[in-house]
Amino acid sequence: MKKDIILSGVGGQGILSIATIIGEAATEAGVNLKQAEVHGMSQRGGDVQSNLRLSTEIIYSDLLTQGGADLIISMEPMEALRYLTYLGENGWIITSSNPFVNIPNYPDQQQILDELLTLPHVKMANIDDIAKENHTPRGANMVLLGMAAPYIEIVSVEQLRSAIARVFARKGEQVVSDNLKAFDLGVALVKE
Repeated sequence: MKKDIILSGVGGQGILSIATIIGEAATEAGVNLKQAEVHGMSQRGGDVQSNLRLSTEIIYSDLLTQGGADLIISMEPMEALRYLTYLGENGWIITSSNPFVNIPNYPDQQQILDELLTLPHVKMANIDDIAKENHTPRGANMVLLGMAAPYIEIVSVEQLRSAIARVFARKGEQVVSDNLKAFDLGVALVKE
């Protein structure tokens, strides 16, 4: 089994945390993992993208080919569209519907959402509002990870929950609890 994932968003949105948690879950499960260099992290507000490859077999390259991604997990809807050429025929896009308008010529927001909705396999929600309404304002990335969790498949939802607890343990019990709550909210969105 394998799962090739593109993580995308804007610097500062928590893409690195998502990658760390998926990687931690994969390592604990004994799944092979390769992650391409994360691009854009050094500039807060700049675009961020990383390839994450998980497999029960040996992985020879950390880079994905066009049409090779099983999943695009994106904190920002325009960034999801940016990597569309990498999505496989049966691939899924899991994305925020809330744009992060950080450039003066940002495209029409409704046009972006409409384009995403023409695709066959998309799960989209306003993760920022969900996190705020549930008193986890810094947990939007965990809401998104929760939405993506059932589609990752090579590691289970429960393995991802355990990884969240381990990754955030050094930050204290409240941070762990808030992140697990946000993750569970995302998982529940997919089940609706």
